[in-house]
Amino acid sequence: MRKIAIYGKGGIGKSTTTSNLTAALIEKGYKVMQIGCDPKADSTTNLLSGESLITVLDAIKEKGGDVELEDIVKIGYKGALCVEAGGPTPGIGCAGRGIITAFEKLEELDAYNIYKPDIIIYDVLGDVVCGGFAMPIRGGYANDVFIVSSGEMMALYAASNISSAIKNFGTRGYAKLGGIILNSRNVEDEENIVNKAAEEIGTKVVKKIPRDGHVQLAEQQGKTVVEAYPESEMAKHYLELAELILEGTRHEEE
Repeated sequence: MRKIAIYGKGGIGKSTTTSNLTAALIEKGYKVMQIGCDPKADSTTNLLSGESLITVLDAIKEKGGDVELEDIVKIGYKGALCVEAGGPTPGIGCAGRGIITAFEKLEELDAYNIYKPDIIIYDVLGDVVCGGFAMPIRGGYANDVFIVSSGEMMALYAASNISSAIKNFGTRGYAKLGGIILNSRNVEDEENIVNKAAEEIGTKVVKKIPRDGHVQLAEQQGKTVVEAYPESEMAKHYLELAELILEGTRHEEE
């Protein structure tokens, strides 16, 4: 089972990239579980025809110890297994702690053995890499981390912070950095800027995802590009990304 974490600054297109990656991997015949690790709980929306699902934290609040897998795992596009960790009421509690609680509940309910996904993808907010937000790196959950970034300064700053966190935990045999996914914002000289930044933090750009209007059109329908416009050039880019991610994580099957 491959376990992959996708990190990136909020608003960079991380969840869009992740959900399209999940859809592309499903098209390639893999069973994928996507776990949203952001208090906004919108990671899996485009895999669920625009619907939201109850978060793990909200389910625990409502049902306490009576939570069942069917309450927190919803089947989406072509069998996509969708989970949202959720977070506390804004201004109250720790969002990072919410991720830890969600992970513990999934393990308690034996979710991974029951659903048996080929690939688990954690979609993690990367503005801060502390506590629960670092859980996929330091907890031994993910084997590989990919960072979504653009050529914008704050996105690259977040990428640098995430890279540092991975290196700090790397000595303990936790997740390794697989590379940067360039989600283009059409910044001037963007590709060179991001390639240089990747080199400075000791990694590479795995794939450039161009800016394309099909993304917004698909999201207006509550779908991924892979589902809504399967013949588009943009869908092909996500399918190529899926293949590159598979190649980059093949060591997990060796």
